[in-house]
Amino acid sequence: MEKKGLLNTREVAEFLNINEKMVYSLISEKGLPATKVTGKWLFPHHLVTQWLENETINYPRESAPLPPYHGLLIICGSNDLLLDKTISMFNRQYPEHAAVFGNMGSLGGIRALRRNLCHIASSHLLQEDGKDYNFGHAGEELRQLPAVVNFCQREQGLFIAKGNPKNILSVEDLGNKNIRIANRPIGTGTRLLLDGELQKKGMQGSGINGYDAEFQRHLDVGLEVLSGRVDAGPGIRAVAGLLDIDFLSIRWERFDLIIPKDRFFDKGIQLFMGLLHQPAFKELVRNLQGYALDHTGEMVFPQEG
Repeated sequence: MEKKGLLNTREVAEFLNINEKMVYSLISEKGLPATKVTGKWLFPHHLVTQWLENETINYPRESAPLPPYHGLLIICGSNDLLLDKTISMFNRQYPEHAAVFGNMGSLGGIRALRRNLCHIASSHLLQEDGKDYNFGHAGEELRQLPAVVNFCQREQGLFIAKGNPKNILSVEDLGNKNIRIANRPIGTGTRLLLDGELQKKGMQGSGINGYDAEFQRHLDVGLEVLSGRVDAGPGIRAVAGLLDIDFLSIRWERFDLIIPKDRFFDKGIQLFMGLLHQPAFKELVRNLQGYALDHTGEMVFPQEG
């Protein structure tokens, strides 16, 4: 089947290799992503693919576990300016160790954790209830909840060209034909947030110019806006402040570090967690906008006390 933005009922049935009648059951019972336009169900292809991945329950067992910690701390997941600075701080402060980061998006980081490719996953995946973060996704992917430590809270929204020449005042304005955006990849918490906001407004990404133009980092999206190649794009306030472009806030979010319980007391992990309580860490945000450290270093799960 040729990949397309929206599938009709027959096409999604063919894609899932099921009877068309079963599609309606999946909508009501399993939350198959769908929208009703002019009385007919339509299914965003990328959301159906993501739903199918989330419904997978049998994963192959990994033949080789992550080796015992020997000085290399591997962090994978969501891209963040403060996390980059903290990794650099770790490498300066502990030269006998080395911390490296794999920019894979929140969902990619959790899946890397599942495949024993890293020690820590960084994630900010908003759950369907719109109130909590990461637990549902981690539970689905890892089959058991790991330790979850808050890294920071940060402000998410839209980068907008300086002076807001296209008068973008809400997510709805992204649907205007004279507006072009840059986007983040599927599997990132930022893309999930944008898709959720569009869904609230009854909008489809396929109707937005540039929706399929994906960039790996918040900074990359910000640079597209700064250059004038696009008018807007999703990202964090810290990047907007760094680039001196305008910013339209959507919400504050919780950005967490997810760690397997059996690796939590590895030396490198404990050294990294220890940084979060040092005054030097708090100095890292002095010139960065859109961060709050009120709960940094707190154990989100399991609950302390």
